[in-house]
Amino acid sequence: MLQMEVVGVRVEMPSNQPIVLLKETHGERYLPIWIGMTEATAIAMAQAEEPPPRPLTHDLFRDVLEGLGVRLSTVNIVALRDGIFFADLVFSNGVEVSARPSDSIALALRTGARIFASEDVVREAGVIIPDDQEDEVEKFREFLDTITPEDFGRAG
Repeated sequence: MLQMEVVGVRVEMPSNQPIVLLKETHGERYLPIWIGMTEATAIAMAQAEEPPPRPLTHDLFRDVLEGLGVRLSTVNIVALRDGIFFADLVFSNGVEVSARPSDSIALALRTGARIFASEDVVREAGVIIPDDQEDEVEKFREFLDTITPEDFGRAG
């Protein structure tokens, strides 16, 4: 398993489809995952460290785990089948639960859990951004610094 870090979320044009971009912590490959608008909002809010006026589902889940004395240890992106990513939530009590990567990432950002992806997934769907495109990554990071959760519309 390869440790990943969340670069951020953005909306791909012209499809208006949000993606979350992960990067190998100790490598050069990026892993783009297409996600839903609600999950994009949840990830953006967690990255901005802006608490919502009322807890979102991921905030509620974090609070329930805390109340039960269980910690989210890791998020593992384990498979890619027919263009769909699969993830597992691994808890401190040894329980593993299958989940969508987008929800898993939103929860990991709220709990401080580490995110990993299998080598097979990164080999199949990962991309290397050439050095001459590094300024594009920097522009993307600058874009992420200026975006707000409201840019993604209203969460359900």
